[in-house]
Amino acid sequence: MLFNSSAFIFAFLPAALLGFFVLARLGSEPALAWLTAASLFFYGWWNPVWVPLLLVSIAFNFLVGQALARKVSGIGDRPAGLSPRWLLAIAVSANLCLLVYYKYAAFVVDNVAALFGSNLRLEPTELPLGISFFTFTQIAFLVDVYQRKAADFSPVRYSLFVTYYPHLIAGPILHHKEMMPQFALAEILRFSANRVADGTCVFILGLFKKTVLADQFGSYASVGFAAAASQPLSLFESWGAALSYTMQIYFDFSGYSDMAIGLALMIGVQLPLNFHSPYKALSIVEFWRRWHMTLSRFLRDYLYIPLGGNRKGSLRRYLNLMLTMLLGGLWHGAGWTFAVWGMLHGAMLVVNTAWSHVTAPLSRYVPAPLRLPLKALSWGLTFLAVVVGWVFFRAPDIDTALNMLVSMTGRHGAYLPSQLVSIAPWLDHISQPIVSVPFLADGTVMGFVEMLILLALGFFLVLATPSMHELRPWQRYALVVPCAALALQRVLYGTSSQFLYFQF
Repeated sequence: MLFNSSAFIFAFLPAALLGFFVLARLGSEPALAWLTAASLFFYGWWNPVWVPLLLVSIAFNFLVGQALARKVSGIGDRPAGLSPRWLLAIAVSANLCLLVYYKYAAFVVDNVAALFGSNLRLEPTELPLGISFFTFTQIAFLVDVYQRKAADFSPVRYSLFVTYYPHLIAGPILHHKEMMPQFALAEILRFSANRVADGTCVFILGLFKKTVLADQFGSYASVGFAAAASQPLSLFESWGAALSYTMQIYFDFSGYSDMAIGLALMIGVQLPLNFHSPYKALSIVEFWRRWHMTLSRFLRDYLYIPLGGNRKGSLRRYLNLMLTMLLGGLWHGAGWTFAVWGMLHGAMLVVNTAWSHVTAPLSRYVPAPLRLPLKALSWGLTFLAVVVGWVFFRAPDIDTALNMLVSMTGRHGAYLPSQLVSIAPWLDHISQPIVSVPFLADGTVMGFVEMLILLALGFFLVLATPSMHELRPWQRYALVVPCAALALQRVLYGTSSQFLYFQF
């Protein structure tokens, strides 16, 4: 069941909210149990076979968390058996083994077999939806218990913390301390028309991002990358596909995050912000502080810092950055394109960090007239680096990604639609006719102009407007009517497409 489907919007969501507020009159436990059951139904709608796996994961981590809490509490004698450190290590390893089996086993076996020339092959299994997100969420919970940051062990609240339908499938990655206290508040049990209205506004703005913008950009990107797998593209075609995917993944995942925040807000629960205008970043370091913020936080707190962070010298710091980003890339998928994307961002973070150390002491001496041009240059280089990275992230294999990047240099010509050249003959001298990829509405002028207009709109929204959480209430209400009209038209008469991060 997709957030952008009519079944969710007109059936599941009203039933979930109505049942919650009705049962809230009986107390918090029945209301929260209802939300947990609704969340499991939401998860099982995709494939009921994975519900037992999710329940086993929840039960295992909850029981280990309780045992771990007793061992680190310091009250009385510690229970006999494993030390807290070993118990944590075994539990985290068990979670990672589950993730590795479903997500990476086939990839590892195939690559080892290719390395040794073996015919051994493991057929990939269906990936349980949301396994990366609920695994990372529960690993964070266990570490928080070990560090004495988590103390609420209500089975109902913990189950809801893991399964809560707004974040279950594609995040954000939550901390126990962020959610459990909210579920214990009496305030969320009281119906509030204002909260429902505010949550609905945020949800609709996210729905607009997904259905109207992301899906349209995706139609350009899909055909462009498919063509790049078999033939060279012209300068405009390759950049059109790369920029379209750059906009698609932003509006797709940002739209999902907005919808998740809006859904939770309807009952007064605050999910953490996951995006903060990432395409405004002036460096790769800043980009990762703004993009998928809960994943960046998880990688920093539970991987980069435990590896040593920046406490053991510059060389070790750069190695930790590379390893963290490599694993962050592989978290998104079992493929060499994701590994290259992660290593590329790791290398850019290393260069960015080293450059900052050199230039930071000199920044105070930069003349005022040069500061704005330098900021523009920094933004341009950062955005270019992000676009290049997205090419590897989107391409089905390394060869396709390299073909796309070579085409983006103009090596294969700068073909323009013949109709456009006939209108403006002066463009003919930059147009080298090679085989055209008909992903701009069959190469027509209107298709070319349509994509340019949509790209301009996309850049305006990500660069010139504030983030959703920065909008005032009256601004949200002013936006919601046209956005709702366009988005609901797509929901009712279009085809609901899956969110990109459902694949990860």
